[in-house]
Amino acid sequence: MRYIPNTADDRREMLASIGVSSIEELFADISSSIKEKFQPLGLPARSELEVASMLGTMADRNKSADAVCMLGGGVYDHYVPSIVGHMLSRSEFSTAYTPYQPEISQGTLTAMFEFQTFVCELTGMEIANASMYDGATALAEAVLMAERIRKKGAVAVPRSLFTHLRRVLDTYCWATEIEIHEVPYAESGTVELTSLPEELSAIVIQTPNAFGVIEPLAGLKDRIGEALLIVSCHPLSLGLLQPPGVFDADIVVAEGQSLGLSMGYGGPLLGLFATRKEYLRQMPGRVSGRTVDADGKTGYTMAAQTREQHIRRQRATSNICTDSALCALAATIYLASAGSAGLRQVAELNLQKAHYLADGITAIDGYERAFSGAFFNEFVLTVPGDAAVIHDRLVQAGFAVEAPDDLRSVGLENALRLAVTEKRTREELDRLIQVLEGIR
Repeated sequence: MRYIPNTADDRREMLASIGVSSIEELFADISSSIKEKFQPLGLPARSELEVASMLGTMADRNKSADAVCMLGGGVYDHYVPSIVGHMLSRSEFSTAYTPYQPEISQGTLTAMFEFQTFVCELTGMEIANASMYDGATALAEAVLMAERIRKKGAVAVPRSLFTHLRRVLDTYCWATEIEIHEVPYAESGTVELTSLPEELSAIVIQTPNAFGVIEPLAGLKDRIGEALLIVSCHPLSLGLLQPPGVFDADIVVAEGQSLGLSMGYGGPLLGLFATRKEYLRQMPGRVSGRTVDADGKTGYTMAAQTREQHIRRQRATSNICTDSALCALAATIYLASAGSAGLRQVAELNLQKAHYLADGITAIDGYERAFSGAFFNEFVLTVPGDAAVIHDRLVQAGFAVEAPDDLRSVGLENALRLAVTEKRTREELDRLIQVLEGIR
């Protein structure tokens, strides 16, 4: 589709034809509270040459692609099997759009159904939608769904939530006037549910959390009364851990990037969303269903579409108008090719390599794990001296490591977060330990 810019005269003519004199008057219905809270995005007025130069300068700030990636915080450097890219490149998948006509969309609908089935098996839940934009919006939509069901106007959120999840959640809750109660964390790094308000629509638990610590879910549902239990999980960890559905979770969400998607400088990502069957009509997104046609042959169709395009606007469960179908297909191919045994093997490699690195680092004087709780493939270290200096030394040595700023926002000073995936070799991990040993 070509981009054809409008001239100032074009805009004046269009505004005049609808009876307004300016862009500001056109959007006068937007409340001042929104205008004051959010600033417009966009580049300042520049020539094409200046814009190209500006973007080139920004791109040059990216670190070398051959750096050893220890980045985590929600997006991870996992291996993507070649079959994923091969299947995604097929034209019928890469060009397919919303399957409004099931008679010509059986392939797309079948893939959606298989994806939903995998998500249910992975999370231990009864139903799943055909994906959402990413893990952050999936979590925010889960909170809105819980509020529609319980109508208490408040939700409890752990301080140990990834900061990008919290920022998205803050925006959604601010706009819908849902009050957020922050839950502190204990010395182990797990949530401390000691003084919760009585009136809550839901409690959010992230496991592993922003510190990499695995949250114990057993018995949690019994302790929170009528509030819904929302679990945000790392899907790859479910190759080893019992799924949240076993612990009576009401809604399970996840960032699906670990399942066959590259890091891609932060996207595109994939939101997983699963819940109980009784909440189907409150679930955002859409659902593919399997049935039989007039001849008794198996067929697929859209079974639920609770968005504005399909039902009365006031009854819509979400303003998300599509899903991440191609990314969901990548996850489906990944899970189908790995199988349960392969998924467990990958999860074990993540666990073992992360613990190998953590043991090696904590053997160095001054380096300790920030929390004692069990962890999967990500952990937080308290470091001697200035964490920013140590971070810079690791980067200079060829390691891609998160800056410590993100951890400061959740109350940790002089700390670094490291993530280890199946791609990291013993030689790489040993070299990182040696670099830290050489910093005095």
